Order: sequence, then C-alpha cells, then structure tokens
Amino acid sequence: MLGIRLTFCIVLLLGGLLCPLVAETQHATRTARIGYLAYNLSASPRSLTEAFHQGLHDLGYVPGRNVVIEVRSAEGMPERLPALAAELVALNVDVIVTAAGTLAALAAKHATRTVPVVFIGAGDPVTSGLVTSLARPGGNVTGMSLLFPELVGKCLEQLKQAVPGVSRVAVLWQPGAVPERAGKDILKEAEVAARALGVRLHVVEARAPADIDRAFSEMTRAGAGAVTVQSTPMFINERRRVADLAVRNQLPTVFSFREYVEAGGLMSYGPDLADLFRRAATYVDKILKGASASELPVEQPTKFELVINLKSAKALGLTIPPSVLARADQVITN
Repeated sequence: MLGIRLTFCIVLLLGGLLCPLVAETQHATRTARIGYLAYNLSASPRSLTEAFHQGLHDLGYVPGRNVVIEVRSAEGMPERLPALAAELVALNVDVIVTAAGTLAALAAKHATRTVPVVFIGAGDPVTSGLVTSLARPGGNVTGMSLLFPELVGKCLEQLKQAVPGVSRVAVLWQPGAVPERAGKDILKEAEVAARALGVRLHVVEARAPADIDRAFSEMTRAGAGAVTVQSTPMFINERRRVADLAVRNQLPTVFSFREYVEAGGLMSYGPDLADLFRRAATYVDKILKGASASELPVEQPTKFELVINLKSAKALGLTIPPSVLARADQVITN
C-alpha cells in the first residue's frame, strides 16, 4: 500500500514539474498571426517591406514556422482600406500593422477596438485622432509617427540652400491624404518656413495619379522655380514618375524620403523610413508577448538623412553648393 502511495506521489510531482514545461513549449510553438495593411504593395519600395520582415526575423519570427502574415493591399485605392482592415479583423489576427500612412491607420482603428494596431509613418497621430497622446496612446493603437508639420520647413530650408536663387516654390499636394486639421497644420508650417526663407508658395493639387502630369504643367505656368512634395502613399508609389516630371520640367525638387531620390529625384531630407519599419517589428513582438498598445508610447523618428542625386542635378543644369554636399549623408552619382 505504501508503494502505491509513493508511486502516486511521484506521478503527481512529475506532473507538476512537466506541466509548466509543456505549457512553455506550447507557447513557444504557437503561430502568431499578423495582419499587414498596405496602400499598394506592388508599387511600394521593396526595401521597406523587407526591413519589416528583417526586423521580425531578428526577433525570431520565421514565416511558416511560428508566424503567418496576412497581407492586404488597397492597390492604390484608399477607399478600399476600411473593408480590408475589417477583413483582417475577421481573420482573428493578433495584431494589425498599417503601412499606408494615416488613412490606413484610421481605417484599422475604426475597424476594431480590441485588436492591437501598430501604424508605420502616420503623420501627427494626436491631431489625426489616432491616439490620445504620444506618451500614453490610451487605446488599441500605437506605432511609428512622422513629424510632417516640422519636416516641411526643414525640407524647404534644404531646398533653398541647394538652390539659393529660388523665389517661388510649388507644393505638390494630395487633398484628403491626411485629416483636414493635420493638413492645415502642415500647410501653415510650410507658409511660416517660406516667409522666413523669403520664398512664396504655390499649392498645386493632385488627387489621383492621373492628375500628376497636369499638376506639373500648372507649376510651370505659375512660374515656380522649384517644388516640394507632400509625402503620401500615392506620391511614394508614383515616385519615379514624379521625379521624371520634375526633371523634364526643369524643376529642382525636394522630398521627405530617400526613396524618391533613389528613383531619380534631386534631393530629400527626412527620416529613414526603413528604420521605422524595422522598429515597428519590435512593437509587434512586444504586443505578441503581452504588452498593451495603450501603454506603448508612439515613437518618433530618430534618424534623419540628407540625400542628393548628382545625376539629377546635372540633368537640371544645377550645381549643388559644396557646403550642402558636405552635409549630405549620401550622394548618388549614377
């Protein structure tokens, strides 16, 4: 009888020791499901999606082994974003990553109050209504923001230094790409910066890709000597076309991201987008491990870069001052 009791106790003891190990193994092998909402995946820079995947890989996530990524792309049609966000929610994903600016982040927020959302590249998330504050988002949404109102002034400053004689600058603008209040803040900051630099702004709208050619014709008729481009998912996807039109119309152009310059644009000053995509993977990891989006502060860019394309400068008949070239983080020569 004593032997039976002893055996029973040993079984209980071993069971108690093994249960945590089994639970830990099950947790370790659980497949995470990530929803990825893009504006137009086929036209967006591959380097950005690759940076996000690399960030996940560095944290131990391998597609097909312990993570499944459900990708949805609006194919350049922002009106599709709400339905695609709802589709990801219906798939019971663990977290949604939005890589299509402010509109995609808002679509995901409106689609769910429970599934965590990590946005990449949303401009002014407080003004846009995505979060309560940067330090304490307060809901199910957090992520990597962009400082668009502040950034537009810096871009104009770099443009003026590269093209000292410019007196009239066109602003290529996509209405509706950001909420109305955020858009007003961006344009107000641009006007303040322009006055300080002694230049006049002329806002030219392009609501869809079909409007871009007409927009450049309007700029030249208005006597613009240079252009600054509002960074939206549409313009990023049309970056090669925008860069080509700028050179064809002999308009020096400043952008917010290096991806435009790599596509043939003259110069850019702004955050390293690939770094934001890599950092977004760390937020996904924290959420998958139990962190609450409401307590993960919205992160702002930490790496800024000035990139100049000398081939484009030559095509424009422009000589970039040595002082500007000396500050560049990268100079593209071919």
